[in-house]
Amino acid sequence: MYSEKVMDHFTNPRNVGEIENADGIGEVGNAKCGDIMRMYLKIDNDIITDVKFKTFGCGAAIATSSMATELIKGKSIKDALKLTNSAVVEALDGLPPVKIHCSVLAEEAVKAALADYYRKTGREIDFDTGCDGCCDACGKH
Repeated sequence: MYSEKVMDHFTNPRNVGEIENADGIGEVGNAKCGDIMRMYLKIDNDIITDVKFKTFGCGAAIATSSMATELIKGKSIKDALKLTNSAVVEALDGLPPVKIHCSVLAEEAVKAALADYYRKTGREIDFDTGCDGCCDACGKH
């Protein structure tokens, strides 16, 4: 059902925790479906120097959060904004179709944290932040 990479990131998640005085914090999810992700970013000269997450949800939600942090850590904001849920799924060697929404939440958590950073630094948010993690209820994913 789950790939070895999904199981590895679920049982040994990378970058778990909080960043004190984070430059950007994004939270997405819906308590009704049970998956809530909070992403913390530390950014220096438009480079993501540190990223942490806290996720309440299933194993796939934890694995996608972990992989998303690995994919953006050390990257520029511009490159992090290119992160897609498909890239997260591919990096994990796939997810069952019923768990794809977890990868969408991971992408949206990163973008919500970047939007928070933009707001804090007075930048105009010129990218799509997605929905609020409605678990496919909007039919967008």
